[in-house]
Amino acid sequence: MSRLNGNLALLLLLLLLLAVPLALMAGQVWIDPLGSPVRHAVPILMELRLPRTLLAAVLGAGLGGAGAAMQGYLRNPLADPGLFGVAPMAALGAVLSLFTGYAAQEFLLPAFALGGAALGMALLALIAGREGGLALFTLAGMMIASLAGALTSLAISLSPNPFAMSEIVTWLMGALADRGWHEVAIATPLTLAGLALLVLAGPALDALTLGEAAARSLGVRHGRLQALMIAGVGLVVGGGVAVAGIVGFVGLVVPHLVRPWTDQRPSALIAPSALAGALLVVVADALCRLVPLQGGELRLGIALSLIGAPFFLRLLVQLRREIA
Repeated sequence: MSRLNGNLALLLLLLLLLAVPLALMAGQVWIDPLGSPVRHAVPILMELRLPRTLLAAVLGAGLGGAGAAMQGYLRNPLADPGLFGVAPMAALGAVLSLFTGYAAQEFLLPAFALGGAALGMALLALIAGREGGLALFTLAGMMIASLAGALTSLAISLSPNPFAMSEIVTWLMGALADRGWHEVAIATPLTLAGLALLVLAGPALDALTLGEAAARSLGVRHGRLQALMIAGVGLVVGGGVAVAGIVGFVGLVVPHLVRPWTDQRPSALIAPSALAGALLVVVADALCRLVPLQGGELRLGIALSLIGAPFFLRLLVQLRREIA
């Protein structure tokens, strides 16, 4: 890691370490470390806010790192982990658990979501093939995402009762409310494993910036790289969707914010994007708890979409000016 990338990673880590205790204090009941009674503060912190904050950091780190790897792999600044189709398939699995009522059992909703993610990964590898080009790979992911979205809409329209429909729609908005230590235990190993695979793919992503032919001449095996990308993004996105629902724009926005401060290599962007993603989601989740809403709190997926949509529009305008 170059000195520039190392300094950026250290700065982001320090900001994250500063944001975490502030996020632990934030909420409808503000916890003052100097004034709140210990007997009241400790249960709230240990059972509610600490696992939720850690889960936000894990989720953001996975989506940020996956977004950086995706943009390097597809050589497209508009690429997002959702393009693989894994996230919509994971969401479809979770929706089916809510539709059938199996989600009433604690671990079955994450199990269904992970099963959907695994099915999406298998379909992507089967359709794209080991030596399929980037265009075929992208189209395969878009087709899987479209199919999963259609089936999810069908499940919503055929919901057996209004309660099931409400649960499905609410879950698809993405949130970390009421999440505990067992969700942290599910998402953390999957996210860490996925990020490790993406970091392993980093040198090949650097070579790919020279073009597919040049990358092959440098010894990059496209089939191996594709397998690492499918498995890495699948584990990260599947683990996140399994515990939090659909949370968008993190993988798209974060790499763009971080890239100007790195040496532009895809491999150098993964770790800083993971730290910046963790910081963004921790802060966004804390703000969701502070926004006063009748009957609940602002959903994390909605908050990040409100942040990401204007950024996405600005990026499109910038690209249009560059083309013109």
